[in-house]
Amino acid sequence: MLSILIPTYNYLIVELVNRVHKQAITATIPFEIIIIDDCSTNKDIINANKIINGLEFCTYIQNDNNLGRTASRNILAIKAKYNLLLFLDADVLPKYNDFINRFELSINTNPKVIFGGVCYNKEKPKPDQLLRWKYGHHRETKSVEDRLQNPYTIVSSSLLIDKEVFFENNTLNSNTYGLDILFSGNLSMNNVKVKHIDNPVFHLGLESNNTFLKKSLEAVKSSYLLEKNNQIKKDLRPLQKSYLLLNKWKVDGIFCDFFKLLKKPIKSNLLSNNPSMFLFDLYRLQYFIELKNKKHV
Repeated sequence: MLSILIPTYNYLIVELVNRVHKQAITATIPFEIIIIDDCSTNKDIINANKIINGLEFCTYIQNDNNLGRTASRNILAIKAKYNLLLFLDADVLPKYNDFINRFELSINTNPKVIFGGVCYNKEKPKPDQLLRWKYGHHRETKSVEDRLQNPYTIVSSSLLIDKEVFFENNTLNSNTYGLDILFSGNLSMNNVKVKHIDNPVFHLGLESNNTFLKKSLEAVKSSYLLEKNNQIKKDLRPLQKSYLLLNKWKVDGIFCDFFKLLKKPIKSNLLSNNPSMFLFDLYRLQYFIELKNKKHV
């Protein structure tokens, strides 16, 4: 019935696998767990993760080259023997002890996409990880009611999906950050219903402030290129909608010129102990406008 699929890279996933394995056993459903190591470089973590092969219904495989999370997920889906796929990121843990049962697979006999949400620990991390943690709390941690306002705003760190629907909508396998927006956009354009439930996972892996800021700009560039190639709608993301509003009133250029005067102190804030989400939005918006105006590559 259920293929639980986990791509990993230099991350210890034994606790995650043990938890979902125990829960799947308790749920008394046919299942398998497949882990694909995307050519990790940390040998200690690789050797520690290999213990997973000793669990019943579990398979641990390794890529010969680093392909990225999106391509690894595609390989996992191909190898899956069941038609119902549960994708989990390596750096998550279920919030509830009945995580598998909460999907109600015996009742939802034909689910296409079910998203349970994401949450973060309340305790603040070390200062060098505050930007990612604060973004997660403010932008990704949402109740079912809030998520239903924009049902296609999902992240793939914990996603239950029909195999056929996955292949129809997973249209790009490049090793690029920020491709969840394309997957969500495809689901929207294809009118695939997304069911939202209260079944979040804790996102534990927090990048450094510098790393997350760089990845965020990479995600902005991905959105720009996807829009340019007509792969997503021009108003799919709040970032795009903000640009369209500024462009409509012909003040996008003025915004960029003014922003340049404040760019250094804004960046300093984002890397500080108290990063502002408002300034974070402005920082990404300015980069998106520069890309649209072809002033930045």
